[in-house]
Amino acid sequence: MNAPIRVLICDDQALIRTGFSTIIDAQPDLEVVGECGDGRAAVDLAHRLNPDMVVMDVRMPVLDGIEATRLLAGAGVEHPVKVLVVTTFNLDEYVYEALRAGASGFLLKDAPPAQLLHGIRTVASGAALLAPEVTRQLVGRYAARIRPPGATPDGLALTPRELEVLRLIADGLSNSEIAESLVLSQETVKTYVSRILTKLDLRDRVQAVVYAYRNGLVA
Repeated sequence: MNAPIRVLICDDQALIRTGFSTIIDAQPDLEVVGECGDGRAAVDLAHRLNPDMVVMDVRMPVLDGIEATRLLAGAGVEHPVKVLVVTTFNLDEYVYEALRAGASGFLLKDAPPAQLLHGIRTVASGAALLAPEVTRQLVGRYAARIRPPGATPDGLALTPRELEVLRLIADGLSNSEIAESLVLSQETVKTYVSRILTKLDLRDRVQAVVYAYRNGLVA
C-alpha cells in the first residue's frame, strides 16, 4: 500500500480546520500532519513537516494565504509544496492572485466533502484543479489588468502546433476537447501539453493559462 498523502491545513477558523481534519483523516490514503491559523505558521510548519500539500485559506492574519503560497510554491522556490486554495469567494481577485503565486487550484469552502477529497488527491497527483469554464472566467476577468502594456505574442520556444494547443488550453478546453478540435488522439494532446509545460518551465495547466494571458497569446 502506498504511503498516505500528507496534508497540512491552514485556516484561521478553528471550526473549519476541525471539519477538514475530520473529513481528511477518515480516508485511508490521506493523513493530516498539522494545522495552523495563519500564513506565517503555514510556511514554518511546511518547512518543518514537509507535507505533500497544503490546504490554504486566503484571508488570514499575520501573513495571508497568497503570500504564504508564494513562499511555498512560487517562482524560485527550491522545493515547492503543492497548494490547494480554499475560499468563501468564488472567482474573486484573491483566488486569481493565489494561482499566480503558485497554487495548483482552488475550491470553495462550501464544496461537499467528496469534492474536497477529490481536490486534495488531484493536486497531490501533480494535476491542476480548475474546471475549464472556471479557468476561462477567472483568468479572462483579470487578463486586461495583468497583461503588460503592449504585450504581443512572441515566438516563445514553441512550435506552431504547440502554440495552438496552448491557446486552446487557455480557452478552457480539456484534453479531449483539444483532441477533437485538432483531430488528434488524446495521447498526442497529452504529449503536447507535457512539452509545453516543460519548455516554458510551468508546473501545470493553471500556470499555462496565466502564461498565455500574460503574454498576449489569447484575448
